[in-house]
Amino acid sequence: MKISLGPLLYYWPRETVYRFYEAMATTAVDVVYLGEAVCSRRHEIRLADWLEIAERLQQAGKEVVLSTQALLESGAEVGTMHKITGNGVYSVEANDMGAVQCLNGKVPFVAGPHLNIYNLPTLQWMAGLGAKRWVIPLEMKRSDLAVIQAGRPAGMQTEVFAYGRMPLAFSARCFTARHRNLPKDDCRFSCVDHPDGLLLNTREQEEFLVLNGTQTQSAKVYNLVNSLDDMQNLGVDVVRLSPQSQHMAEVVAVFDAARQRKLTPQDALARLQPLMPAAGCNGYWHGQPGLDQVDIGNLKTEALVP
Repeated sequence: MKISLGPLLYYWPRETVYRFYEAMATTAVDVVYLGEAVCSRRHEIRLADWLEIAERLQQAGKEVVLSTQALLESGAEVGTMHKITGNGVYSVEANDMGAVQCLNGKVPFVAGPHLNIYNLPTLQWMAGLGAKRWVIPLEMKRSDLAVIQAGRPAGMQTEVFAYGRMPLAFSARCFTARHRNLPKDDCRFSCVDHPDGLLLNTREQEEFLVLNGTQTQSAKVYNLVNSLDDMQNLGVDVVRLSPQSQHMAEVVAVFDAARQRKLTPQDALARLQPLMPAAGCNGYWHGQPGLDQVDIGNLKTEALVP
């Protein structure tokens, strides 16, 4: 089972981004997704820069995939999407159906989590369009995945979002700019002040969501490190870790040790606790509310059988 690093969902300064991927090149990550998947106004890193970073990572032995933006709102964004899908060098993660249409029948691609593939007929249809790997929707439970795995198309790889704040929704409105009473078109690049997103509390001061420009994320960190054995039994090919601003190399190291069974699931979970920007959760995987933290030690053994 491989470890992937998902696309950078936050807006970081240019030098920070370059240093981050230099560090990732020396980790046990097998697959790296690159590109702006959230907001085209984030201009610290442009497509030419992403391609430069991609070349460096490829030279370091990583599989590189270019991610397209999930919500397209302008002709310029569509133009960038066409450049990415037609790059001719790197594989592409399609995060909307426009990108799928550009890739259809031309080159194999990765069907991103925002394509909402929830059943086997949809996955079979996507395979017919050229998908070689699919990323399951974040809220899919493992029992539903087991059904799809039993009949997935030949050669189709499955990837599971296994660590990070969950990207839950996108909007035409920029919530980070709205928080500062700024219009979206004059946001003053407010996202750059929040390297792991802007935390939103309820009136009862409970951590609820994270605002990340036009994207809404979970406040808690989705963490399935103690379910890696279960994923391997289900035939999952890749587990995805979403970038965070601190301790990312250490997070990768813990997942790598866990997949090699050098750490027990309980020890891996304990080691990740101080490295996470917020409390953990794993509810979706177990068919519970997403913000729940399910103690898998208390689950019946037969519940984990495919």
